Amino acid sequence: MEGQKTVNFTRLLSEESVGSTLSSDSYEYYQTEIYDLLPSVQAVRSQQNGYDPQKSSEAYHGGPGPEEAFSSDNQSRGPRPKGSLLPLRNLTMSMQGKKDERERRKMHISNIGFWQSWSRSQSISRRRVWAHLRGAGSSMLPWRHTLLKIQARFGVGVKSYFVFLRYLIYLNLLHCALIGGFILGPTAFYGTNNSVPLRFGGNDSVVDFFLGSGFLDRSPVFFGFYTRGSLDLFCLNTSLLYLAGILSIFFFSLIMVVRRTTVGYKHTWMLEKRTSMNVSFKVFCGWDFNVQDPPAAKLKHSFIRNDLKLFLEEQSFSLRKAQRTLQQKARLYLLRFILNLVVLALLGGAFFLIYISTKKSLSKSPHGWFLNLVLQYLSPITISFVNLVLPHMFRKISSFEDYSLTVQINATLVRSIFLKLASLGIYLFFIFKTSQNADQPSSCRENQIGREMYKLCIYNFLSIFCNTFFVNYPRKLLQEKYPTSLLARLTGKERFLIPFNVLDLVYVQTVSWVGVYYCPLLPLIGMVTLVATFYIKKFNVLRCCVAEQRMFRASSSSVLFHFMLLLGLLMAAATPVLDSYQSQRANAFKISCGPFKNQQTVFSVTDECVKHLPSSAQTTIHYLSSEAFALPLLLAEIIILTSYVSRGRANKKAIERLKDMLVMCSSDKRFLVKQHATLLRGRKNAIRNRPAAVEQRKSLQGDQ
Repeated sequence: MEGQKTVNFTRLLSEESVGSTLSSDSYEYYQTEIYDLLPSVQAVRSQQNGYDPQKSSEAYHGGPGPEEAFSSDNQSRGPRPKGSLLPLRNLTMSMQGKKDERERRKMHISNIGFWQSWSRSQSISRRRVWAHLRGAGSSMLPWRHTLLKIQARFGVGVKSYFVFLRYLIYLNLLHCALIGGFILGPTAFYGTNNSVPLRFGGNDSVVDFFLGSGFLDRSPVFFGFYTRGSLDLFCLNTSLLYLAGILSIFFFSLIMVVRRTTVGYKHTWMLEKRTSMNVSFKVFCGWDFNVQDPPAAKLKHSFIRNDLKLFLEEQSFSLRKAQRTLQQKARLYLLRFILNLVVLALLGGAFFLIYISTKKSLSKSPHGWFLNLVLQYLSPITISFVNLVLPHMFRKISSFEDYSLTVQINATLVRSIFLKLASLGIYLFFIFKTSQNADQPSSCRENQIGREMYKLCIYNFLSIFCNTFFVNYPRKLLQEKYPTSLLARLTGKERFLIPFNVLDLVYVQTVSWVGVYYCPLLPLIGMVTLVATFYIKKFNVLRCCVAEQRMFRASSSSVLFHFMLLLGLLMAAATPVLDSYQSQRANAFKISCGPFKNQQTVFSVTDECVKHLPSSAQTTIHYLSSEAFALPLLLAEIIILTSYVSRGRANKKAIERLKDMLVMCSSDKRFLVKQHATLLRGRKNAIRNRPAAVEQRKSLQGDQ
């Protein structure tokens, strides 16, 4: 022990740590000699010497000073904490400790009254029932075993894609429920003003299902079908219900997406910024000894292996990053600047190509049915081509920027989502501009915009289907049957690229949000295509793809997924508002079809409803929409945000204090072990020197 180097457990104390508000009731002050020699006690006393004893003690401990330690110890032995009611399997102690705890609980129950004992047993039973219900609910989640299988073979990142896809299915299911309750239900019950029955006519064809024309143009799929029926009151009519349904979709989508984004960010912040996972924990505590099934054990082995590969990859990059010199950093920053200029040039070229194709697609020229079909899909084909080629180029560019694998994926995601959203925005801009300049005032402009969104959704699904079954699967068969052929070596193995697949989901959901006003049944179409996409991607991953050699952590990327989805939602919510405002400003036309027929804007129906309300209700609504109500609302928001910020700072102080306590506990353990070794060494030396002392004493007696 003496030959070894002394290890000092120290940590710089911040202001948050010194000013912690933790109670000192958790300390136990033992009245022993060695207590005053502990490093933690010495550190506290050294801090107290620089301040007023009473104030510094209360500031550091957040409670009474050392002179009240004995009373605090007595108070700490009072009522049992709430954590003592936890199940024994959740307690971090040995088996003997759990047995002793069980005996103490039995003795405590025998000493309390009948009603208190009954209430405690009932609370335990309720917790067990809720735990079983939560377990049953989690086992009933769709595709749970499929996700576990994918996670074991391909890592957490690929699983996060399928979890994100399942979340979008739930989101579209909510949209379908809102559309059915606000729009489809009242329309089916009260009817419309359309005198022409809905039937498949002689001029309709199968091509109309790809173009959204003909039969679909007259069906409930598009905006023009919904007109005022017998439900035609001032404040309860088809127009208001239609507007309420669309607004409720955006409102609930905003709540769900923001909630998932903030919760994911909080989890990522706590996981990556405040704690660090030790390799020993991964190796020695990563295995679940309840696993008995061999296939389940194989999946668990694969999951632990992928987790360790990810950790080693991150540690290797951190070491390489720390060894960079100043000259290497300067060259790297210059290279990144040049590569970002290349990215901007590629984005500009892509936008110009989309402009040319959109202009050509919206031009009217007589062609055959096949050429007309190709011309109608020219803009979706161009957008898909750009979104297919450029993300791969962004991926190659990010590999030269010398980022970690997770940062490379996130950079590719940010650049690609900007490409997708900007290309969709340019496409919508030219559609709105062309529809406003149309020479056919009798045509339904909203149906035309809805058809374009419908074609984008259908074409994206067809591209996924064709890419899986006509490109990836034949390539996999070629590699299995002729692995040494030249074509098999040139094509290579298929790998599931998470950024590009996630971008497709965000793009499809953004198209669904943009088109829900013009095509109310687009969420239903999107949900069906997403369910089909899940099984297609599952087949593609398990049958056609191989696992990535490099893994990445999916926690930060999951936050980025939902943040990109939030950007798409904001873009979709702003699209109909800007379109209505631009039409009102230009005074070009009134709405020619649908529930808002002959109205200047969509929100004109709300003005009519307000005018027929009682005077008190009108006064209340005008006050709520005025600047006088905005000031107290802003003050209330400031107070709420201040309270949350204060709670966050208090939690930060508590975390700092707990970190210091952990460091001091480690130092105390080291000190006690060293003292124990010193005592044992002294005892051994005394035993070893005892015979020599006895002989010396005998020799002295003999001389006397």
